[in-house]
Amino acid sequence: MKQKLYIHPSITSARVLGAIKDYELSLDNPGFCISCGEDADGCEPDAEFYECECCGAPSVFGAMEVALMLPA
Repeated sequence: MKQKLYIHPSITSARVLGAIKDYELSLDNPGFCISCGEDADGCEPDAEFYECECCGAPSVFGAMEVALMLPA
């Protein structure tokens, strides 16, 4: 079972679904920093704990992974 992580309030389900759509329709590999809310690029869909280029925290996750973390 995965540990419950804090997700920045700016990361909404609409934003994540938009990123997943971009992934499926282009060559983009979107992700999000769950600490500061910044977009990240170059993330595999299942990326976990990559370093954020903005805040430096190991909190970047791929868009598909973030979708699994969001409340239903």
